[in-house]
Amino acid sequence: MNAETLIELCIPFLEEVKDMTTGTEVERWLNDKYGPASELYRALAGAVQQGVRDGWAANVEIEGPHYRRSRLAEPSARTLHFSITAVWMDSTGNGQGHEDGRFRGQYHGHPYGEFNMVIPVTPGAALNGPNGWCFGGWTAPAPGSQHYPEAKGGAVIALFFLPSGRISYHEAPQARTRVPRRRVADFARLIGFTP
Repeated sequence: MNAETLIELCIPFLEEVKDMTTGTEVERWLNDKYGPASELYRALAGAVQQGVRDGWAANVEIEGPHYRRSRLAEPSARTLHFSITAVWMDSTGNGQGHEDGRFRGQYHGHPYGEFNMVIPVTPGAALNGPNGWCFGGWTAPAPGSQHYPEAKGGAVIALFFLPSGRISYHEAPQARTRVPRRRVADFARLIGFTP
């Protein structure tokens, strides 16, 4: 088993989803058709888990050994212009101090959406998706969505497919502070503005 074998296993799936727009409806469809009991899920899960064990998948440390990723394929005609990436997240002893022991990764956006296969390595581990915690199966963040990836309950692998390889890593927007109307009126008077 190697990255080329995994990519070949992905191509028929990518052919099927190439014209779909991710979101809740597609997430339901993915879990109904390709959930953990399906042949495709088992094949891809086995391949990427072998890749993690052998050191060719999710092998680049982002924040130490508990948060790693690797892009296995760049978008190309062969992959129907999807990139294929593997991520390892392990919430065990992460030291981030969240009450429920979750681990939070890098904030990012999905300009064109994301097809994300979630493989729990630790029994009971989960990855947080747009519709809540996924304990195995799929999440499908919609185009334009942004989030912190989060894992809890131990280690998970995410095998994700990005249309055109589009992902945007940037700082999370800060919560806006609402200025009370009274202060706005005071400021307007101070600068001599009258409506």
